[in-house]
Amino acid sequence: MLIDHWLLLGLRLNTPRLELRLPTDSELASLAGLAAEGVHEPDRMPFLVPWTDLPPAERARSVVQHHWLRRGNWSPDNWALNMAVFENGQVVGLQTIAARDFAVLREVTTGSWLGARHQRQGIGTEMRAAVLHLAFAGLDALEATSGAFDDNASSFAVSQKHGYESDGIDRHVARGRPVTNRRLRLTRDRGETHAHIPVSISGLLPCLPMFGLPNQDGSNHQRSADR
Repeated sequence: MLIDHWLLLGLRLNTPRLELRLPTDSELASLAGLAAEGVHEPDRMPFLVPWTDLPPAERARSVVQHHWLRRGNWSPDNWALNMAVFENGQVVGLQTIAARDFAVLREVTTGSWLGARHQRQGIGTEMRAAVLHLAFAGLDALEATSGAFDDNASSFAVSQKHGYESDGIDRHVARGRPVTNRRLRLTRDRGETHAHIPVSISGLLPCLPMFGLPNQDGSNHQRSADR
């Protein structure tokens, strides 16, 4: 079976409302279709890479290609886990957690999007809680980073609920105009203090080497995953 060779297929994050995991091929098609329907208002661009400006069919294809790309170039010192987000068995969006040199730096970054019809329902807060729990309780990360453009109030609201603090700014160009990206950082102590959504993790232990971590007796990671 494919899971014998790609152990991440067995990794699951569960919150009271959501399940986060790698999608099957048919679920990836549903995720692509959701992106084709729309992710944000057309008069603004919340992403550094303006993939949502593509026509719907190309936008959907880009989701599939990006998913395949991140699986194909995975390495323990440079990885990005693109987890489909499910509510009541329906794909509602994508949550990414990524890192470079994680075994040394113990730092992750996150990014996400939701289909337009699933926004403003608290899902963004819950899916971020899931990957922060994976980072801090499951992978023993020290810090998590995020960021958003000035006009992305919903992203800032989610970060604020989880305790992120300001970490400076970057200047970029989006749609030919200058934009300010406000960086955010969350330490493990603050993340654990602000944790208010229960999260369970299953299937993590055999995946640890894929994240650049040793797979020894697993006692600490198993304890965290069962919380």
